Amino acid sequence: MRSVGLDVHQSFCEVAIFEGGEARSAGRIRSDRAELELFAQSLGTDDQVAMEATGPAMEIARILEPHVARVVVANAQDVRAISHARVKSDRFDARTLARLLHAGMLDAVWVPDPATQALRRRVARRAALVRQRTRAKNEVHAVLSRCLLGRSPASDLFGAGGRAWLAAQELPEPEAETVAGCLHQIDFLDGEIEKIGRRLCQWATSSPEARRLMTIPGIGVAAAAALMAAIGDISRFDSPRKLVAYLGLDPKVRQSGEEPARHGRISKRGNTQARSVLVEAAWSAVRSPGPLRAFGERVRVRKGSQVAAVAVARKIACLCWQLLSKEEDYAFARPSLLRAKLRRAELDAGAPPLPKRHGGKAVRATAKEREAERELVQRAEAAYRRLVADWKATGAKGAGATTGRASSRPSTGQAARQDSAPEPAL
Repeated sequence: MRSVGLDVHQSFCEVAIFEGGEARSAGRIRSDRAELELFAQSLGTDDQVAMEATGPAMEIARILEPHVARVVVANAQDVRAISHARVKSDRFDARTLARLLHAGMLDAVWVPDPATQALRRRVARRAALVRQRTRAKNEVHAVLSRCLLGRSPASDLFGAGGRAWLAAQELPEPEAETVAGCLHQIDFLDGEIEKIGRRLCQWATSSPEARRLMTIPGIGVAAAAALMAAIGDISRFDSPRKLVAYLGLDPKVRQSGEEPARHGRISKRGNTQARSVLVEAAWSAVRSPGPLRAFGERVRVRKGSQVAAVAVARKIACLCWQLLSKEEDYAFARPSLLRAKLRRAELDAGAPPLPKRHGGKAVRATAKEREAERELVQRAEAAYRRLVADWKATGAKGAGATTGRASSRPSTGQAARQDSAPEPAL
């Protein structure tokens, strides 16, 4: 088996081959589809190819996969031998990739399917457009601050009332030009965001996974789209802990020698957008009755509200893994709120309004239904608080210890073998 390393660039790829115990450079190929197809056909069916996860790497991997035994797209942050090398050149990087691949020292990142890749592009573009719109709005607020105009009497400066108030203000010519340009930019970005939002709503209304995630408090269409874009196929995560680590919500660990392990802040690796929407969902969840609010309050008492929000975000990530893996809805979901989310998504996707007497189930919940749902989640919250109180009363240590199940020593794993392990020979 030959190991082929590709140092991918926008216009070309540097090729290196590890064969016969040494790595050699094999020239360059252009980064276009026709030449990559020819290159793929020149490879053997038992060859393996490695490249770093850069811009065109995913598409190149899809072109090469049918022709070789394996394609490894490696996380650039994990290839320390390249980023910290004393010599840095395209040929050296390609040869290093080939050597690491031959030695089995490269972990592959998941190459998303075309549907997931399209969803990722839409989610990323929408987030970029929202950031641009926020910058334009902040620039208008900066103009008001420089001109000593204070705050607008309207709740939304960029709504009809706020724009009327803004148009009535006397601004210097340069500042007026700035405001006019920013408003024009905001109008354009609103239209672009609406177009992408319509496509995301169409996807959400037809996706069972998105509808399932929306049963969790605080998860709407945008959050469900961002999470599914990052997760893709849930079966590639063996446990909730792996999903939490993939989203960067796991704590950093530092340990050396005989010192105990020290746990620090979260790693913040992985998809930033998915992690952000999870934290936003957590702030919403802690304001609604239910087990998530009880858990958040329990952490807030010890660590503060900011840490509690991140802890609830981690808990929601674990919930997502459970719901998607078991294909179940959230047990303490409020059906009326889910109906409202889905109906709002249908309208944003372009569905016509329902007639007054459409004969189907009402979207708006009745007072009796709302009260019944609220009573259910309040009981679930009270049950969680009672569970925690009983757990604390046992004096057990560890989040999984419950009455009658606490153990003085672990039953499996390395810790269980320590008492019976022999002394080291040296």
